[in-house]
Amino acid sequence: MAEKKDHWSSQAYQHSASFVPKLATKIVQWLDPQKDDVILDIGCGDGVVNIQMQDILSQGSGSIHGTDSSPAMIEAATQAASKAGASKCTFEVVDALELASKPHLQDGHFSKLFSNAALHWVLGSCKTSPTQQAAFFRAARDALAPGGVFAFEMGGMGNVAEIRGVLLAALARRIGLPAAVERDPWFFPDEAWATHVLENEVGGWKVERAEREYRPTPADAGGVEGWVRLFGAQFFEALPEGPEREACIKEAVEVLEVVCKNPSGGFQLGYVRLRVLARKV
Repeated sequence: MAEKKDHWSSQAYQHSASFVPKLATKIVQWLDPQKDDVILDIGCGDGVVNIQMQDILSQGSGSIHGTDSSPAMIEAATQAASKAGASKCTFEVVDALELASKPHLQDGHFSKLFSNAALHWVLGSCKTSPTQQAAFFRAARDALAPGGVFAFEMGGMGNVAEIRGVLLAALARRIGLPAAVERDPWFFPDEAWATHVLENEVGGWKVERAEREYRPTPADAGGVEGWVRLFGAQFFEALPEGPEREACIKEAVEVLEVVCKNPSGGFQLGYVRLRVLARKV
């Protein structure tokens, strides 16, 4: 089997998406970490939020175990935690869709599960398989102790619609719309979908809170192009590396710099966030 490509770089993430962990405040409040909580973070990235929780967990017996499918991000998280002296933070390379195959993560000892800005990638990678999507939430349930909660935030229906439309159009002009749609890596559901899957398809969950919020977000230092190159990489890999791919990226960026331009300065991205708090019952 071919090795799965790692599309992530901590340096690129900090340059074009440093706002992601900074804007996790609300879902962390929903998680409500306490000093003795044993937390599993699914899609921890470079561990910024985990290290922030160190201050609370260090007051008791709690801990947070961060998992991510990107070896580069886990390496960055491990180094950052070591530098910060964050002894309550551990990290491991784990593909979220393989959670069920990890016995040490399936023994029901976690009091809380957390995920920020990751599940639209996880569920997007299997969006043609509702069975596989349900299996992820079943594995997440089995990681939790009875009564434990899962607080997650992800892209919700309508997230970055302007960017998604432009990327699909630019790529479709070159390979056709059906092939372009196959390259779209994202899955952006609404509250009703999340509630139905958790409570009815999977079972053993009670959704206590769910909301979708339109949250316009200023582009980072990398601007529109940095965002497109980082998050849109899987679209453009449909084209051979070189002039054709660069022309497609250039076309998309030029359109988006018009669409996303903020008259007050900079660029604004149309983020929509889906937040869910579900309890294992």
